[in-house]
Amino acid sequence: MKLFAKILTYVLLTIAALSALIPMWELFTSTLRPSDKVFSEYLRASNPTLQNYKDLWELQNPNYIRSLFNSLFLACTGVMLQLFFCSLAGFALAKYEFKGKKILMAVQLLTVFIPGAVTLGPGYQLMYQLGLVDTYLGMLIGSAGNVFGIFLFRQAMLAVPDELMNAARIDGCTEFGIYWNIVMPIVRPMTGAFCLLTFMGSWNSLLWPSMMLQSPGHHTLPIALSSLVGLYSQKYGMTMAGTFVMVLPVVVLFLVLQKEFISGLTSGAVKG
Repeated sequence: MKLFAKILTYVLLTIAALSALIPMWELFTSTLRPSDKVFSEYLRASNPTLQNYKDLWELQNPNYIRSLFNSLFLACTGVMLQLFFCSLAGFALAKYEFKGKKILMAVQLLTVFIPGAVTLGPGYQLMYQLGLVDTYLGMLIGSAGNVFGIFLFRQAMLAVPDELMNAARIDGCTEFGIYWNIVMPIVRPMTGAFCLLTFMGSWNSLLWPSMMLQSPGHHTLPIALSSLVGLYSQKYGMTMAGTFVMVLPVVVLFLVLQKEFISGLTSGAVKG
């Protein structure tokens, strides 16, 4: 009976996994169809073509290749900045006692309830007054930290024993050294989950970059893809190919960080 239940579980999980892959397969096959037949027929062995990818790569307005590298730069740099500042702030909130700590935490938590769209106007005005509109620096400063990341690391770092930190201080380790060499390796699973979530958020962001990045040479991938959809004509073949290329980095990153991602999401769920 147990063997039958185990086999049934694996069969159901396999069916669910294959069902989840159907949209990706349909997207991939759509990129190999002629642009005028994307929705009119299924892919046959006699008609696959790479013309959609060729047209996409030769596209000059928008420049898809430039937009791809812009997105990679902003997403990777943004992840590193948020990882550093959020983990450092989470370390301070988890392991130090200082005046006004509870008030600071309460104010930060209250900002979670403010819709992101509400802050777009004031955020843009601030970047404009600083002269950082249409610059990569303005994009990165605006995403250098977030409350979600701070409290994610705070909760993970609360589990780090204070005795371990005190032993490091006795050995002459600096406070930053304790954070970097002791605490961060311990919360590595949470770091992997945070990096993946942050990368996906930055990679898929459209509204804020479309406001900040006005020059075509600064446009990110979502902006380039959205420009392929016109008022009177839509380049479905290139849109499908561009969407598939846009999904690939996220899939690769998940495959690399899947162990840390799952461990980070389940950490603390089981106590023993």
